[in-house]
Amino acid sequence: MLGIPDPSIWLAYLVTLGGALLCIIYGVANWNKDDNTDNGSEKK
Repeated sequence: MLGIPDPSIWLAYLVTLGGALLCIIYGVANWNKDDNTDNGSEKK
């Protein structure tokens, strides 16, 4: 397949792409979530 004979190399590619996909999904899901941590720096 595509000149890569070793299955462990394919597994590394799949894990890397899967991790990147999960990061993108997490980022889109939490894009506009409000940050409820108020440390009082805005109110004086």
